[in-house]
Amino acid sequence: MSDNKTSDLRMLFALFNEIGIIEQLSRTLFEGRLPKGVLVSHFSVLNHLSRLGDGRTPLDIARAFQVPKTTLSHTLSLLEKRGWIEMRPNPADKRSKLVYLTDAGRTFRETAIDSLAPDMAAMADHLNLGDIEAMLPKLAEIRSYLDRARDAAGT
Repeated sequence: MSDNKTSDLRMLFALFNEIGIIEQLSRTLFEGRLPKGVLVSHFSVLNHLSRLGDGRTPLDIARAFQVPKTTLSHTLSLLEKRGWIEMRPNPADKRSKLVYLTDAGRTFRETAIDSLAPDMAAMADHLNLGDIEAMLPKLAEIRSYLDRARDAAGT
């Protein structure tokens, strides 16, 4: 492998290494702000439904998060018990269900995001927000590539 190719691969590894560390640190920070017993994985399902829309099957959501359907079923059960989602029959396929956010789920999501305001304000004091704004489209491009690769692989 050429030195340039090796350097490029190491740079990509360094990028994903930094993203992974940021994910770990931000997950810990966020979970510290969430109510007892609520995890970022629970919030993530609410956020997913809020961003992409209601009426998704549990299997579709499990695929999006790349987790087994049984793992997602447990999460959905917890969210349903808290009144944050509803499971409704799928009119197109009577064997499956569709997941919908409730008003309480939407409110919880907004409250959870708002709970991070002091942390985000402190971060804004230490980071150049123009740099972050410039990075967002590139990060979205990487996410989009990884989404397409996952979908092409059928996982």
